[in-house]
Amino acid sequence: MNNCLYMNCLKTVLRRRLQGQDLLTSPGYHRNGDIIIGGIVNVNTLYLAERFNFTNPPNLLETKIINTENIYNFLAFVSAVEEINNSSELLPNLTLGFHIYNSYSNLLLKFKAAMNIFSQMDIPVINYNCQTSGTLAAIIEGLPGERSSQISNVLSIYHFPQISYTFQNPFMSDGIKFPYLYQAMPSILNICTGIVKLLKHFKWTWVGIIAPDDDSSQRFVQILKEGIEQNGACIEFIEIISHINNLSNERFDKINETIHKSSTNVIIAHFNNEITINLFWELRIFSIPGMIFITITEAEFYLSHQMGISSKNNTLLFTRIKKTIPSFFKFISEVNPILFPDYIAIENWWLGLCSNQCPQTIKRSCSIDEDGSGMFHCDNTHFANSYDVYNAVYVLAHALKDMLFSGSGNTTTWNGDRQRLSDYLPWKLHRYLKNVHFKNSLGEEIYFDENGDQATDYNIINLIHLPNGTLKHEIVGSYKPSAPPGEDFTIDEKMIVWEASFIQTPPQSRCSQNCAPGFRKLPREGKPVCCYDCIPCPAGHISNQTDMENCIRCPEDQWPNEKRDVCIPKIIIFLSHEESLGIVLIFISIFFFLITAVILGIFISYRETPIMRSNNRNLSYILLVSLMLCFLCSLIFIGHPEKVTCILRQTAFGITFSISLSSVLAKTITVVMAFQTTKPGSKLRKWMGSRVSYSTVLSFSLLQVLFCLVWLGTAPPFPHRNTQTEDGTIQIECNEGSIIAFYCVLGYLGFLAGISFIVAFLARNLPDSFNEAKYITFSMLVFCSVWVSFIPTYLSTRGKYMVAVEIFAILASSAGILGCIFIPKCYIILLRPDRNNRKYITKNKLM
Repeated sequence: MNNCLYMNCLKTVLRRRLQGQDLLTSPGYHRNGDIIIGGIVNVNTLYLAERFNFTNPPNLLETKIINTENIYNFLAFVSAVEEINNSSELLPNLTLGFHIYNSYSNLLLKFKAAMNIFSQMDIPVINYNCQTSGTLAAIIEGLPGERSSQISNVLSIYHFPQISYTFQNPFMSDGIKFPYLYQAMPSILNICTGIVKLLKHFKWTWVGIIAPDDDSSQRFVQILKEGIEQNGACIEFIEIISHINNLSNERFDKINETIHKSSTNVIIAHFNNEITINLFWELRIFSIPGMIFITITEAEFYLSHQMGISSKNNTLLFTRIKKTIPSFFKFISEVNPILFPDYIAIENWWLGLCSNQCPQTIKRSCSIDEDGSGMFHCDNTHFANSYDVYNAVYVLAHALKDMLFSGSGNTTTWNGDRQRLSDYLPWKLHRYLKNVHFKNSLGEEIYFDENGDQATDYNIINLIHLPNGTLKHEIVGSYKPSAPPGEDFTIDEKMIVWEASFIQTPPQSRCSQNCAPGFRKLPREGKPVCCYDCIPCPAGHISNQTDMENCIRCPEDQWPNEKRDVCIPKIIIFLSHEESLGIVLIFISIFFFLITAVILGIFISYRETPIMRSNNRNLSYILLVSLMLCFLCSLIFIGHPEKVTCILRQTAFGITFSISLSSVLAKTITVVMAFQTTKPGSKLRKWMGSRVSYSTVLSFSLLQVLFCLVWLGTAPPFPHRNTQTEDGTIQIECNEGSIIAFYCVLGYLGFLAGISFIVAFLARNLPDSFNEAKYITFSMLVFCSVWVSFIPTYLSTRGKYMVAVEIFAILASSAGILGCIFIPKCYIILLRPDRNNRKYITKNKLM
């Protein structure tokens, strides 16, 4: 007891040394009890005229600003303790007390508050406890992340539990480094996934980030950056601002220039206190036309105040779903201001409860003399972190109940001896804090996860400026991390009020415009993946979605439409009987077939005339019939290629033409032999006759038949769907099977034509009244010319035009033979019968 008297004397001396510095030494708010809860609540912000040090008392010039919103936190602390003490169920026969100190947003004063709690004195002495009331169980604090970790390093020495009700540094979730820290609020990192989902929903792929330079925000930026990039979006800039000190003019100008010159329309901003909010406001970013802000803040009240000045509907705010205990409303409206620490400084706050702007739930009945118009804290209906403070106190109370009254585990049930509470506190309390699990008065389950955090859901708030000048917080969506996939994120676009200056709603934020279907993205060299050009899909490819990385190849039987966004069946192309080209070729074939038939009929009718008898009429019949077959075989080339028609095309053509050319060659040989037999002593007379001619035709034709049989036996022609020749079409054609066999057949025909041409050319000047060798020479010249020009033309065309070229070559060469050999004879037979007599023929032979 003497020691305590000594300490009280020391306390008086120190107060006198700090003359007039009642703000720095103002006592905390105390309530005695069997168990004491320490509290550090930031009600005021203290700005000193000079840096605080340990050798001299601070300068008298200082500024103290009331954090009107945080007063709710203080009242929630007191309200929860009063409610627990008035309950006979939670901690029967025990009362909770508290020592609550103001941290003044100053680091040294935060440590001072912690020492005050340890020593249970307003003037602390290190490692000394002048205990005049119950045993200290834990400390509940609302410090920023870095400050909380610093306090935690001190509390861990004494193994005191620390329950924090503000956004925490994510590194503080490490149970090894911070074994005695429990967070009543979740880590800010939980919001990252929700922000990414919001960006993905609106297809915002080009964003900027502004955040403070504390550890929590830096980790937040890192996780958010990874999430954004993994979902295909990009970050144009990341600007880091000081959360403690003002920026230099150079740094301020640089940040201002970066933001105002950026091409992004979406900025994600994290504010950890009113300092960063004010700095953000000084940058005048809220006034940039067409800009959208996604904000996360622990100082929502200050943000709302600044946004009320900006008067632009361009902000979406992520905030925890905040709730308020109904009994807390009654406590606020009935609270006695004498309970407030530093009563004089916050008397106006208390008077503000008289304002008509206050909700009826907390509005106080005031006398006429009391004026509450000077305060605006009633505009905020979220009551700061009061719900979290309330839950934090109840968490501690339930842990105490489990420890003292459960009788489970290795703990002996408390026997009511208040003197032995020090045996339980704080050493054994941690086990029960980790396993605490209960429902609060709203029926919500309260517990800590494996990292010592509490799970929570988030609302997405649209800050709407109403015509009357007020700011409305409209809930337009939510993010629930613990919900099943697909149900964790919701957004109602119809409820969002966008700024009138936006060109389109919802507004867009992209580095490059969308690549429409039919185009693909081509990344720009040296730029982020979100910056690209749009190029059309190549031939045979489509893109059926917006912003496709690669085009899709169409199946073999399909082709892109004109827009290249869907595959359509290719057009089937072959030389049809119904198209104009096919009809013309059919008409020509039939025409020449009929002409040949007429000539054959004429020859048969005039078979006994001298001109017919003198030119081997039987060979003429064979030649005319083969020419008729040649004209008809061209019809096989017209129509849909089938397996049978593909085989018949080339074989019928090769065999009929070989018969025709063999007949021409036999005629030529007959002319030469006929002239030679007129010479005296000629030995060729015995070879004269039809036997040699027939043998010539048969032998040369059979050789061609042999070539065709070998061709069909090794690699016969077959129908083929050619999808490569022409874009958008399927050419149905006959594949020759063996190209060597095909050209062997053609080569053999060329060989017969060449021999016939040479022999006929040598016999062209033989004396005769009607020398057939001249006409055979011309016919072979026409034949060879046609087929020599056919080969390059045939190789340079595809599809139905290749078939048409071959048909034309067949018709032209056949018509050449018909015209050169048989038309002169028809002319004499029909128009010059005077020459078709024995006397005229004999006369010319003698000459």
